[in-house]
Amino acid sequence: MGLLSLGTPLPWDQAKGLASEVRKHGIEQFLHIWRNMKDRQKDSLLWGDEIEYMLVSLDRANRRARLSQRGHELLSILQIDENEKLERAKQTGEKPELEALWRPEFGRYMIEEGQLREIVTSLMNNDEVLLSVGSYPTLGSGDFLIPPHKANGQFSRSLFLPDEVINPHPRFRTLAGNIRERRGSKVAINMPIFHDINTPRHFIDPTIPLDRNLFPGDKEASEGAALPDHIYMDAMGFGMGCCCLQITLQAPDVDKARRLYDQLATVGAVLMSLSAASPIFRGYLADVDCRWNVIAGAVDDRTPEERGEKPLSKSRFVIPKSRYGTIDTFLGSSDGHFKPEYNDLKLAYDHAIYEHLVQNDIDDLMAKHISHLFIRDPLVIFEELLDQDDSVTTDHFENIQSTNWQNVRFKPPPPNSPIGWRVEFRPLEVQLTDYENAAFAVFTILLSRALLAFSDIDLYIPVTKMDINMERAHSRDAVLKEKFFFRRSYAAAEDDDKVSFSSRDGEGDGVVEMTANDIVNGSSDFVGLVPIVEMYLDTVDMDTCVREKIDRYIMFIRGRANGSIMTLAAWMRDYVRSHPAYNFDSVVLPEINYDLVISLDDIACGRRSAPELTGKQ
Repeated sequence: MGLLSLGTPLPWDQAKGLASEVRKHGIEQFLHIWRNMKDRQKDSLLWGDEIEYMLVSLDRANRRARLSQRGHELLSILQIDENEKLERAKQTGEKPELEALWRPEFGRYMIEEGQLREIVTSLMNNDEVLLSVGSYPTLGSGDFLIPPHKANGQFSRSLFLPDEVINPHPRFRTLAGNIRERRGSKVAINMPIFHDINTPRHFIDPTIPLDRNLFPGDKEASEGAALPDHIYMDAMGFGMGCCCLQITLQAPDVDKARRLYDQLATVGAVLMSLSAASPIFRGYLADVDCRWNVIAGAVDDRTPEERGEKPLSKSRFVIPKSRYGTIDTFLGSSDGHFKPEYNDLKLAYDHAIYEHLVQNDIDDLMAKHISHLFIRDPLVIFEELLDQDDSVTTDHFENIQSTNWQNVRFKPPPPNSPIGWRVEFRPLEVQLTDYENAAFAVFTILLSRALLAFSDIDLYIPVTKMDINMERAHSRDAVLKEKFFFRRSYAAAEDDDKVSFSSRDGEGDGVVEMTANDIVNGSSDFVGLVPIVEMYLDTVDMDTCVREKIDRYIMFIRGRANGSIMTLAAWMRDYVRSHPAYNFDSVVLPEINYDLVISLDDIACGRRSAPELTGKQ
């Protein structure tokens, strides 16, 4: 979730006047990191993954499944051992031996950690299950929360979500309130409804309480915020209450981190389509398979002027995207593949910050990247952290850096830390089972290593085409039905048995439209991501058993791309449509949701076989 400081968070009417000061010190903190760390070399290729879970309480007597607020309680218990080990290491100077790092997430029902499901389940009650799904099907619909609360909270002011779904960490409620205050209205999220046989063709959601008059923003739904034929959501919790799989990769040095950042950005949409796991929102089947645009809308704090709906007056920039989206500019590296025309999006950036960075020996592309991030305001400012020594802390830099939630994130080393230059890969939907999550994590890690080992691989496409890819990846069954812009490339063996890669000339500088199967498994236009990974593996000396396990993960990725293994989104939609209580009207009734949760838990825990979803393990 980003920077999690403790202290007294300032409401927006106080925080907005301090935004320039935070930006100023954030830039100085970045410059200090750059001067001290830009020449750092030969860091190990380390990685870490983050998996988010939802705690669900089962009412077996009434066949209801509700999100449990005990997630925060369990997290507090899990952190006791971690905190004790960290304190002991601080006193002894030794490296702490930690099984996982437990961190709060936006939802009070959420738990974030690595792949250590069994540790959490050991603390759960008999009526609780732990699910890793992209979006909880009935979040914000009817009786979805235990204990129950009315949707009348001061922070979100949502028609559907009570503030009690928000983690009590001081950052989160302030974040929800400040996004709404800065925007000047509640967020407006609209996902297209899945039109089934009995779904009205001009669908108007009858569950929206249009007559509520508790907060000024209550009238927004009836005044156009809620679109016909769409599922309407009006709070940050609908997006940040989703779960995902994120992977952070440490590169040997800053130049190779820049290469990873650029090359991985281009594959994000394709891999997201393979991992699609979010077909239901607020109790309705949606005509999308992924959660990405829901989160983008949930944190869209842009004012009407920044959204281009009014002429600029009080705001400084017109900003084309939410602060949650695809990257807007490549970083370039020494591999020689970057061309200026790939950065074809008109970039909004702070010219004064850019000039200051350039004057301090930051190159053009990096200066554009940082000054673009810093057109945003800090959303949560802690009163106790205003005065900082810019040479020893990065809180102000991370305040803005960590609230630019893009498909990849370039992460400088923390001060006084053994951690190096990193890239966070963010588009993946979380998977139901540990096996699937491990497969996506391992494949992403191996792909990143192949991209560093084979520096002649060039996956650049224009930024605007990357945006198109991301939109296409959302659509229903995108992995099978959509085509994505990708660079043509082929591999050739050289005399010394080394492999070289070349881009093929063609229309659009070698960029053509391909299916996910073409991109992942290979075709006449592209060698394929899986073959690239396999070529890399052939250069690595490893134990036969390890290679066999990796090969099973790779076969799973192959299967997702060619359609022989279903996405979770497709599986869940089929499950709902085949349920005896379903009326083919797009409505996921509470009893359907209950049976769905039971089935998902059975698969996740190995009580039910689902090779159509997980493949042959």
